[in-house]
Amino acid sequence: MITIRKSDDRGYASHGWLEARHSFSFANYMDPAHMGFGPLRVINQDRVQPGEGFGTHGHQDMEILTYVLSGSLEHKDSMGTGSRIVPGDVQYMSAGKGVTHSEFNGSDEELVELFQLWIEPAELGALPRYGQRHFPEDERTSKLRVVASPDGREDSLEIRQDAYMYASLLPTGEKLTHAVQAGRRVWIQLSSGRLQVGSEVLEPGDGAAIEEQTQIDIESLADSEFLLLDLA
Repeated sequence: MITIRKSDDRGYASHGWLEARHSFSFANYMDPAHMGFGPLRVINQDRVQPGEGFGTHGHQDMEILTYVLSGSLEHKDSMGTGSRIVPGDVQYMSAGKGVTHSEFNGSDEELVELFQLWIEPAELGALPRYGQRHFPEDERTSKLRVVASPDGREDSLEIRQDAYMYASLLPTGEKLTHAVQAGRRVWIQLSSGRLQVGSEVLEPGDGAAIEEQTQIDIESLADSEFLLLDLA
């Protein structure tokens, strides 16, 4: 079964400096029909204006993954981490028993656009931790590149949940197949391009919730960038 979450049906917030789309209930957007998908609790697509950002704020017991689509994001946290996140990077912050951080667009001219995903952890009250990896375009092109996993396989970020995140750049006309183990579910989030997933077509910003399938067939109808989450 494939259920499409259309881009325009997502929650929307505009704060001048920030334009955000929420696939699931978040902040002032509340929809009981869209509270998450298994352990996947948040997918936000944020556009942050130059020189603006999120001031210091706290998180607890959440696995947070950030995937920058364009521009660059500056990060600082209470663990002493300071970093810059650019396209091709995936940032991981396990909030554990509590952490504070800030995120800013460090450019005076360029918009930064990103996906941020929150995944509920398998254990609560753990020590916070941070990770960041760069995955070059050639590692993501024409394939599903695992970028986060519970065991850190293939030099991916190791997260505290039975969840795998893949990133892909799929040129027009190319196809991929993803095998799904029994009892697992998959979410696909399209950033750009156009994808056919089974019999459904995804446009930019669309998501697809996929359940009770053993195989997912993906074809790019236009050069596409997307994330795939394989979840327990």
